[in-house]
Amino acid sequence: MRGASETERPAVCGSLLWAVRRCAARDAFCARSVYGLVLLDRRHSAMALYDTIISGGTVVTASDRILCDVAIKDGKIVALGSGLTGADEVIDATGKLVLPGGVDAHVHIAQPSGEGIVMADDFESGTRSAALGGTTTVMPFCLQEKGQGLRAALKDYHAKADGECHVDVSFHLIISDPTEQVLGQELPALVEDGYTSFKIFMTYEGLALKDREILDVMSVARDTGALVMVHAENYDAIRFLTEQLEKRGQTAPRFHATSRPIAVEREATHRAISLAELVDVPVMIVHVSNREAMEQIRWAQNKGLTVLGETCTQYLVLTEKDLDGLGMEGAKYVCSPPPRDTESQEACWEGLRTGVFTIFSSDHCPFRYDDPQGKLTPKGRTSFRWVPNGIPGVGARLPVLFSEGVMKGRIDLERFVAVTATNPAKTYGLYPRKGTIAVGADADIAIWDPTKTQTLTHDLIRDGADYTPYEGIEITGWPVHTLLRGKTVARDGEVVGQKGLGQHLSRAKSPFAVQRDPVAS
Repeated sequence: MRGASETERPAVCGSLLWAVRRCAARDAFCARSVYGLVLLDRRHSAMALYDTIISGGTVVTASDRILCDVAIKDGKIVALGSGLTGADEVIDATGKLVLPGGVDAHVHIAQPSGEGIVMADDFESGTRSAALGGTTTVMPFCLQEKGQGLRAALKDYHAKADGECHVDVSFHLIISDPTEQVLGQELPALVEDGYTSFKIFMTYEGLALKDREILDVMSVARDTGALVMVHAENYDAIRFLTEQLEKRGQTAPRFHATSRPIAVEREATHRAISLAELVDVPVMIVHVSNREAMEQIRWAQNKGLTVLGETCTQYLVLTEKDLDGLGMEGAKYVCSPPPRDTESQEACWEGLRTGVFTIFSSDHCPFRYDDPQGKLTPKGRTSFRWVPNGIPGVGARLPVLFSEGVMKGRIDLERFVAVTATNPAKTYGLYPRKGTIAVGADADIAIWDPTKTQTLTHDLIRDGADYTPYEGIEITGWPVHTLLRGKTVARDGEVVGQKGLGQHLSRAKSPFAVQRDPVAS
């Protein structure tokens, strides 16, 4: 009977019932035995084939869209097809879009931020906002402080995340102190442990690496098959401009943008590319804000170099004029690189359309505004240079791009999925487990209502900050149901899953980097 097909089972059960009646007339034990088989078969035939079916929606991947059902079992997508039945739970997605859960490859959560400064989000609040915004995997940065080993930094960071996350997390490393111990022992071992990407800074006190240090870090990446991310701004140029502005008494938040003009980003982008070319290592230039820096990346790509680009929400919808608010209001928009102008916005859209930028992230770096440990720190009132640098955005990332991009015809749905989910997963070694809707992938899914309209407010995204820089943007399209490995974590604007469902993910090496891995070759 175990091998009987679904169509054969009724006939089999009928034969067994006939056998029960025949045995009952002769032998009560025989009847009980065969009747037990009938009950077993009935229980088997009634058992659900799937845990959940999402029915009637339009499934969209980075390459296709199709009207079909999605079946989920044990946290995985196990079937795609029409008219699927046999699930414990059916989610009706008629008229809605069924997209892969977002992968935000660039967020800052619970990160040390300087004396007297406290980041607004811990892992609970940051991942809560991610779930509400349709994101199911976030990739925050484990910051190595000066004098600290990477293993010690990771131990501390894992302790902050364990049991707190509503969505999955995977850590990048920030290398601020590239000692011989770090470069020769810790970093290669950690790459093999699944921490396959790390970030270096060309600016910020205590974080900026010298060119020789950058070359040393890139060399380790070359030897281990890791992917290097670069924050490209010229530190010395920023310090020079900042000092000049302060001498003139130009210390209001709006002068943050003046101190970091396009030229300092363009120069550092070109220098980072040149250093990567010397070492022959792939590099990701993160949070690109303008055409001139984008053209440096395009130039390198046309030359055949493996140079990848990322842009972020703020560079599509904000400008430096947002820093002009009365008093300290402009501090809400202080981030680096700063928002630019409308021409730069169009350049960033162009980069997304043409593939110069393959990843779209939030660079979520939240600080409360009305808080002396946040944007209104006492030192920050004396000069823009001391205002905590960063803005919140993990929950707003996908709705803003969907509304401003897809619904306004700047990008299509497939490109939206590619830059927000599939490409980040591929680039950072999580694909095909994450970033797509396919049999065998984790059932990380965001169901979108493309007709839902509302005004974006902080109440909708509920991170740990007390504001959103995107307040007041009219949004069309919203994720109304988010599932992590088949479990509902957010629905209709409420987080319904328990914290702790999210896990830390170790990662494979990036396919861009592993091509140059001498061990693999």
